[in-house]
Amino acid sequence: MIERDDLRAAVGAGIVTEAQAASLTSLADHRRGARRDLSAGDETFELFKGFNEIFIVIGLIILATGWLTIVGVSVTDRIASPQLTGPYSGGIGAVVLWLLSEYFVRKRRMIAPAIMLSIFFAMNAALAFSLYFAQPFMVARQDYSSLPLPFALGTLALLIYWFRFRVPFALAMIAVGLFTVAIMMVATSQGTPKSVSELFLLSAGGSFAWITLVLGLAVFAIAMMFDMSDPHRVTRRSANGFWLHVVAAPALVNTLALTLLDSQSHFALFVVMMVFAFVAIIIDRRSFLIAAIGYIVALASTIFDGEGAALTVLVLGIVLLLLGALWEKIRARLLRLMPGFFPLHRLPPSNF
Repeated sequence: MIERDDLRAAVGAGIVTEAQAASLTSLADHRRGARRDLSAGDETFELFKGFNEIFIVIGLIILATGWLTIVGVSVTDRIASPQLTGPYSGGIGAVVLWLLSEYFVRKRRMIAPAIMLSIFFAMNAALAFSLYFAQPFMVARQDYSSLPLPFALGTLALLIYWFRFRVPFALAMIAVGLFTVAIMMVATSQGTPKSVSELFLLSAGGSFAWITLVLGLAVFAIAMMFDMSDPHRVTRRSANGFWLHVVAAPALVNTLALTLLDSQSHFALFVVMMVFAFVAIIIDRRSFLIAAIGYIVALASTIFDGEGAALTVLVLGIVLLLLGALWEKIRARLLRLMPGFFPLHRLPPSNF
């Protein structure tokens, strides 16, 4: 292990510069801090670092509420058209949120305020673009053909925000924005879906479920790119992958599981859920299992009645507890069974 004295000696010998030595020291401190309180094989997950961040989030919520109230009163008093006032208020709000992000995100490196600021920025961008491009007859005639463009521009604005501030949660909202734009584009040509299930049923006859499946695979692939670039999960790339998995897993599980459940293919559904569990363990991401739990319960209630369903749910709870306790041991054995061409060096290492 290289100590600080070794780095000082390397600087003195001209092997590395002082800036490089400082960067190495900072990286080492960050790596130790990232996993200091975690057991082997656990995932890093933070929503806030301290109560001060919660205090700031509450302040941001109150600030946003006051701003929306002022805008609403201004529109009412002046009897102004929201199509004229909305873009200006949304644009001003986005600029203010950008400046606040410069301080709380880039300078203070706060987690919870970064999430809240990214949410508010996305809302302001979507509001500004949607009101600017929306047609007056959109609601009255149920004509939503003008909505895909503003939502696409809002998603693009959020992508620019992410490039500047690198807030991992913003990537999840960008993925959801892409889903929304794609669904709206199909809805304008094929009509709005009759129910939420039509967004996931491949047997529904429309394109909604196929879009959800394809985008889910794309988001999963991007999440894996982040994960495989940081197998030890000590940088922000790991958090990017985590939030993308949170979006990708429900899209994939919902589409396949609902389709199989609707077609009464219970055995195929069980096999698919096992595949998702296998993938979750191999890539060391528990979000896939969380998304699949609801369908396992639905499968139990569909196939069994009364005590049978209750017993299945009870067994499921026991299995999940055992899996949580023995996750690393199970994963280590599965990794040993993987073929040689599998890029195990790009996945989180096993500690058993």
